[in-house]
Amino acid sequence: MPMTPSLRVRAVNTATDSENQIHDDSVAAEYGFRGGLVPGVTIYGYLAAAVIDHFGSEWLNCGALDVRFFEPFYEGEEVAVSITGLPEGRIKIEAGSRASGTAWLDNVIDDAAQPAAHSASKQEASRETMQPGKLLGTLEKTLDLSHPGVSAPLDAFIGPERFAHPAIILGLANELLMYNYCLGPWIHASSEARNAKPARDGERLEVRGAIADAFERKGHEFVILDVAILSAGDLVSRIRHTAIWKPAK
Repeated sequence: MPMTPSLRVRAVNTATDSENQIHDDSVAAEYGFRGGLVPGVTIYGYLAAAVIDHFGSEWLNCGALDVRFFEPFYEGEEVAVSITGLPEGRIKIEAGSRASGTAWLDNVIDDAAQPAAHSASKQEASRETMQPGKLLGTLEKTLDLSHPGVSAPLDAFIGPERFAHPAIILGLANELLMYNYCLGPWIHASSEARNAKPARDGERLEVRGAIADAFERKGHEFVILDVAILSAGDLVSRIRHTAIWKPAK
């Protein structure tokens, strides 16, 4: 049985002003939702906060978290995050029945084939422009952790070292997708994140990516990104990021 919830938080729709209109109440309603969706990266951040409470800040250096989203959360709803122990020191982490993941320490990252830096213009999203193997234009970003952003209502940083909250780091994968493509409303479906080192407030990051896969399922158009986030040439995080770039109505 799951433990007593290790974290309770009221969900915040941190993307009401995003260009992704799935976070807008009226647009989300067109797709059958009862309100604007709280971003998946924000829910991931709540799960990751409980993971850090469990493993400690060491998880930022060598931890992993695979998360899938089954149903959305909406503004103001309580998110109760619980942890169940698994073999080999892993944990299962859940936000009710709506999101579930597995986390562990001592992750080994194979970064030999990480995406190369690349310059590219923003394109209309389509099956033709999202072919597997396509390199994405590299995004450069200076971390500003003065406001919670996608980690709200939690702080944007961890500890006195002001390490970027995991939601902030994962959010860069979303930014990379929107940096490269003109999209309609879209939905974050899952992520597999591998940490190599934490990033601090004010650090300049380079976000590289490539299309790992693209496919259609039940009328939804999916894309999977292979994302590498670097600081001064050193890997911060490697992420396999899945989005429904064109949801079925």
